[in-house]
Amino acid sequence: MLSSQGSPAGPGARGTARATTTNPQPPAKTSHPLRAAIIGGGPGGLYTAALLKRLAPHRRITVYERGAPDDTFGFGVVLSDETLGGIEHADPVVYEALKTHFVRWDDIDIVHRGTRHTSGGHRFAALGRRRLLEILHERCRDLGVDLRFRTEAPPPESLARTHDLVVAADGVHSATREAYRDAFRPRLTPHRCRYIWLAADFAFDAFRFEIAETEHGVVQLHGYPYAPDASTVIVEMREEVWRAAGFDELDETESTARCAKIFADALGGRPLRSNKSAWTTFRTVVNERWSHGNVVLLGDAAHTAHFSIGSGTKLAVEDALALAACLEEQPTLQAALGAYEEERRPVVASTQRAARASLEWFEDLARYLGQPPRQFAFNLLTRSRRVTHENLRLRDADFTGAVECEFGCPPGTPPMFTPFRLRGLTLRNRVVVSPMDMYSATDGVPGDFHLVHLGARALGGAALVMTEMVCVSAEGRITPGCAGLYTGRQGEAWRRITDFVHDSAPGTAIGVQLGHSGRKGSTRLMWEGMDEPLPDGNWPLVAPSALPYRPGGQVPRELSRAQLTDVREQFRSAAVRAAGAGFDLLELHCAHGYLLSGFLSPLTNRRTDAYGGSPERRLRFPLEVFDAVREVWPGERPMTVRISATDWAEGGTSAEEAVEIARAFAAHGADAIDVSTGQVVAGERPEFGRSYQTPYADRIRHEAGVPVIAVGAISSWDDVNSLILAGRTDLCALARPHLYDPHWTLHAAAEQGYDGPGARWPAPYRAGSRPPRTGRTDAPKPRLTLHGPRQDV
Repeated sequence: MLSSQGSPAGPGARGTARATTTNPQPPAKTSHPLRAAIIGGGPGGLYTAALLKRLAPHRRITVYERGAPDDTFGFGVVLSDETLGGIEHADPVVYEALKTHFVRWDDIDIVHRGTRHTSGGHRFAALGRRRLLEILHERCRDLGVDLRFRTEAPPPESLARTHDLVVAADGVHSATREAYRDAFRPRLTPHRCRYIWLAADFAFDAFRFEIAETEHGVVQLHGYPYAPDASTVIVEMREEVWRAAGFDELDETESTARCAKIFADALGGRPLRSNKSAWTTFRTVVNERWSHGNVVLLGDAAHTAHFSIGSGTKLAVEDALALAACLEEQPTLQAALGAYEEERRPVVASTQRAARASLEWFEDLARYLGQPPRQFAFNLLTRSRRVTHENLRLRDADFTGAVECEFGCPPGTPPMFTPFRLRGLTLRNRVVVSPMDMYSATDGVPGDFHLVHLGARALGGAALVMTEMVCVSAEGRITPGCAGLYTGRQGEAWRRITDFVHDSAPGTAIGVQLGHSGRKGSTRLMWEGMDEPLPDGNWPLVAPSALPYRPGGQVPRELSRAQLTDVREQFRSAAVRAAGAGFDLLELHCAHGYLLSGFLSPLTNRRTDAYGGSPERRLRFPLEVFDAVREVWPGERPMTVRISATDWAEGGTSAEEAVEIARAFAAHGADAIDVSTGQVVAGERPEFGRSYQTPYADRIRHEAGVPVIAVGAISSWDDVNSLILAGRTDLCALARPHLYDPHWTLHAAAEQGYDGPGARWPAPYRAGSRPPRTGRTDAPKPRLTLHGPRQDV
């Protein structure tokens, strides 16, 4: 979990080179450099030096470290079994030396409001950072590496001229990276918490997370043993809590004593100690490139990942392993450095996404304080999305079972198959088939394609199947293939589909999403050119403001007051037809840059009348439409609203505004908020990743107090179980998985061994409720190993 992320003058200060802007020499023709300089004597730099020397003893390897050999910051280092396996394979000598000093344990303790919950089966191994450095120093000396302590590294352009390879392992504050900023193009993102590395002179018996609710705010402790008689203790809190508590005015000794007092129970009244410890703010480092000429970045100089998932030293060691391997495998240095980055970048990006989720969870920890104790513990353990419901169940079935019981899961029922009620509609499980535009209607009329498409997914077990965005007028279509509800014929066609769902898939609800394309209309079918204008037959567009979606695109007319009334009545009329068509739920589409979304975003609403300006004024028209629809929509049937919780663009809707938008719709009678993001402006920069939109739903659920539907790259039933059980969402909407497998929900039940009311197979399909048998692919295992001739007696 945790690694040795140092204090402000810690890893980033090791062997720091003086800044320069001169280009390094071109890379050598061989990928087997004979002379290599390592800037920085931390674990990553030292291990790189040892590997390079071990692979080619004739190499001349020099490590520059401006600190003394026994200078170190932080206390303990945690390494995963995966990393240790790589070390064992590459250098058994180092592995054996490390192994004798490891402290191992399995449990994680979460202490919150006086209650401790323990989860086991996690398998940690840690040792002291100073001991790790001593082992690497000894190994480097045995191999003949030139270790130069208390020595400032020469400028990197000088090293690049005199060496075949320069490895910049000079930490988060890397001067080498700064010297070649134009080449590496780094981005450093500061975060919202302050933290300090301390130690206790006793060993925790588990990895310990403890939450203290002080008069100034929430303070958290991360603690773990690294020796039989010592533990690392990290204390962390939001910047505003840190200042309110007066830590900004305390020196090192006073801060250490204050932290020991706050966590006196966890420490058993024992003191904490420091080691040049200082409060710092974590910064995420990302570089567009990791090498320039014959200079390459490694470890924290190239990337950082928050200490709460324990990746600093782990990533640096794995970088060293990959760099050494690529130098052996590739024909040229340029190819080797390219291969190193290609291998490591996706691994690091995945780790950084998990680390970002983890650090943001701790930044917003106060949001979850009111959760039931076990759910809070489960939420903490699954915060990074790397630990999930399923692998936590495998590690500790008793703990996970207790969380499920507290949540209300009947015995043998996964969280995703528990029911959920919205107004008069009870959904039998937590899975929603997300709205997906099919662009397959004729004159707005859904046909056989829609019957088969939606009917198949209704038979597939999801509790709620949503239509695509159904347009409220012909001018409100996105493409000529979009479905509508602006004529009686369209209403009759939809009734055919809802009747099929209700008759053939009893227990499945079907919902309609009503919307208007706004400035994103009059475009080609998606597969003919998404967002591209029609070659002919275009219709005029309307929007909150006369701004085209794409440069050079059709400029919409700014809606007049009279036109606003017309559009509102179009929504009202469509809702009446939707009720008559037999839909169980209605969703108002206020996301993705379509008409109502265009009113909500400051990037697309530049109006100066009562419908533009402040967030409250931008909300006015969408709320008027909602009220008009709610007035005619049957009272027992629920209404939801889909919003874009961020525009992924500077100056757009903020996460704080999204909470207020959700709160406003809930106050007007919305039963749930469907939380999506983006697609509002063409120049957006989304941060894609697994379940990447879920944090926005999580925030709205806890801060606005309204049920939410989470969407966005939720692809596995394990993700759904994890999100539901952690209390981050109430329902999960999946799109692409249901295109891949219309029976996704039923297959999820079969794979989990569940056969209950939350997932009923249609009678004609029941014979397929078990996976079909396949041929054996495993070979018989050897039963005997003979080491020599048999000696019969």
